[in-house]
Amino acid sequence: MQRRAALKTFALSIGSTLVLPSWANAWSKETLQQSSIILTPLQETLLAEVVGTIIPKTDTPGAKDLNVDKFVTLMVADCYDTKAQDTFAKGLVAVDEIARKEYNKTFISCEPTQKLAVLNKMDKAGNDTEKGFIRLVKNLTIQGYLNSEYVMTNLRVYEFIPGRYHGCVPAKTQAGK
Repeated sequence: MQRRAALKTFALSIGSTLVLPSWANAWSKETLQQSSIILTPLQETLLAEVVGTIIPKTDTPGAKDLNVDKFVTLMVADCYDTKAQDTFAKGLVAVDEIARKEYNKTFISCEPTQKLAVLNKMDKAGNDTEKGFIRLVKNLTIQGYLNSEYVMTNLRVYEFIPGRYHGCVPAKTQAGK
């Protein structure tokens, strides 16, 4: 019985070593799946303004300055299902539509307070697409910002060993006892 198992294992390993190189060499840029989200230059600018409104520039760079919009696009394209990608695409359209309806201008040309009002309106909307879009983009913006090179190297303190142990610390005594 052990001989049969050993022969099966041996045959599978020989077969896989013969087939693997031809399978791996067949990959090319054309055979790999293209990203399902392709944004127009106007949509890229719109998304940059949205993330810039979520984390604006102060004395530190904002999300727009750190190119968090590219992180958001990449994460949605590579890590989320088609339903979330569809919500993302429809939400980008909805941002501009709400800005046009409320202020008679595009989201990009709105004032910062108007942009914030548009995003707050989307967050409080009864529409699942608008609410889902703003929550998705908000979460990814915060994640991308906090994990950016600038924040990790300039704003966070790196501790080689967190939670130090101080073994020889003098004990304080209470006065009068």
